[in-house]
Amino acid sequence: MLALFDLDNTLIDRLAAFKRWAAEFAADRGLGAQDVAWMIELDADGSIPMSTFFTHVRERFGLAESAESLWQGYRDRLPHLVTCRPAVLESLDRLRMSGWRVGIVTNGMADNQSGKIHHSGLVDRVDGWAISDAEGFSKPDRELFEIAARRCDTTLADGDWMIGDDVEKDVAGGRGAGLHTIWIDRGLSPGLSPGADHKVTDVLEAIALLDVDY
Repeated sequence: MLALFDLDNTLIDRLAAFKRWAAEFAADRGLGAQDVAWMIELDADGSIPMSTFFTHVRERFGLAESAESLWQGYRDRLPHLVTCRPAVLESLDRLRMSGWRVGIVTNGMADNQSGKIHHSGLVDRVDGWAISDAEGFSKPDRELFEIAARRCDTTLADGDWMIGDDVEKDVAGGRGAGLHTIWIDRGLSPGLSPGADHKVTDVLEAIALLDVDY
């Protein structure tokens, strides 16, 4: 049995880490609270491409660094601001001890996403991962799910699961790859019914659903 998890805002709180980064960035450059709020709004919970984000940041604050340099600095720093709750790490340990293979399938830049996996402690709690930038495929493409399964020394099969907060990338993508799905509803889309097998509000609930004899 294989359980594939999204990374950002599923296993880790990417938004909280981004807010910490924005506060640091502003403090380093003498910016104010209103500037932090502007960056958080511009980021739109990670929905804007970061190359575009830093182009706007550079222009708004008249920064000398290039947008690419700012983006690289962000990718170097953000993984150090990411945490994974101890309860989540412990639950993943229990899931693996009960016979599951556990993997991560995530879109994003390889350095940023792998840094998050290592600094959060997830590196020791999963069997493998697939990152879109490293693999050349992005969710919801089935190929990235297949690569993630291979990184976990297995292949996609009946009874395998995908867990994540994104309706298109995680739920529709997982279903397209032949997986059962659990949608983590973060309360951002009231009334939405994405067609997942289960809906929960926290990854711990999702792991608890898996930690039974399917």
